Amino acid sequence: MACIQIDQPILTANITKMQAIADNAGVALRPHAKTHKSVAVARQQMDAGAVGLTVSKPAEALPFMRAGIPSIKICYPVIDPDAMHPVLTLAQQHQTEIIGTIDSPEGVTALVQAAQDFDLTLPVFLEVNVGLDRCGVAADSPALLDLAAAITATPHLHLLGLTAHAGHAYGVDNRDAAARIAEQERSTMMAAKQRLADQGIAITAISVGSTPSIWAQQDFTGITEIKPGNYVFNDLTQLNIGVIDWAQIALTISATIISVNDRYMIINAGSKTLTSDLGPHGNQSITGHGLAFTADETPGQDPGRAVTKLSEEHGWIAHDGGTLPVGTALTIYPNHSCPVVNLTDHLTIHDDSGQVDIWPVDARGTR
Repeated sequence: MACIQIDQPILTANITKMQAIADNAGVALRPHAKTHKSVAVARQQMDAGAVGLTVSKPAEALPFMRAGIPSIKICYPVIDPDAMHPVLTLAQQHQTEIIGTIDSPEGVTALVQAAQDFDLTLPVFLEVNVGLDRCGVAADSPALLDLAAAITATPHLHLLGLTAHAGHAYGVDNRDAAARIAEQERSTMMAAKQRLADQGIAITAISVGSTPSIWAQQDFTGITEIKPGNYVFNDLTQLNIGVIDWAQIALTISATIISVNDRYMIINAGSKTLTSDLGPHGNQSITGHGLAFTADETPGQDPGRAVTKLSEEHGWIAHDGGTLPVGTALTIYPNHSCPVVNLTDHLTIHDDSGQVDIWPVDARGTR
């Protein structure tokens, strides 16, 4: 059967490298756990110097709180106070700092209600849209001032600062373009901070980052926190953008050729393993659903074979007459590692001594 493999030395090197970027810039690193969903990986990040974790929904925080992670930011606009109840209940039991995110009046109402229910003051970030056009308010909009005023007006919320996600950096095809997006994000956040300061609302925390924008970031002035996630594993998207090299891809998929016909070699890894995701946020530089290599081929030197298409349990590799035998083992580098992890319950970890371990994907399926 196909399985998800993690190269432990590469994983460790990626964690160390990103922590060094944060330390050298004088900013806190609060990695996004949605990539790995793994307590074991989170502990490595914390041991390296991370201040806490970022998660993508309230329930995703639960396994990390149980594991003792001291501070967790829910970087997602919660609009239902009931969604926060299990989180805040467990946070009181484990003395975990929980930080919310707001981008609407409904979000203010929901988090005020949740905080009132637990008789506490909840720290929150106000999300700014820096170009992805997903969540967040525009830096020059009335909503920025109105929401900041609403947050500061209630004793149940404490405005820590501004947060943003330059996810559109995933859609570029070179490092310079990613660096430009990173600088646009930084300058937009500085402008938003100044607008609030002009209204007497002091902002001290500025949290930014996607993995490609942080890998390419040149100026961290004014930033206090970064929150990349994909960097622990990386993938072909980061490679094609030009912010990493092959030696930084820690996650691969082991698969086997199970059938061959006149057009395709068929492998035992389909959309339930590789994901049909062609790459996040519109990256047009990627074709297929990953690149496959045999054991005697070297990524970066040999071209690999594109996984042409997928069904649920099968992958197609067009062979143009250059077939490999049924039973050939392949290593596949995915386009996007985050959804691949979300499709499995366990990660197979390989260390540099040849030892193999199995780690659960602890936060998978949380709701």
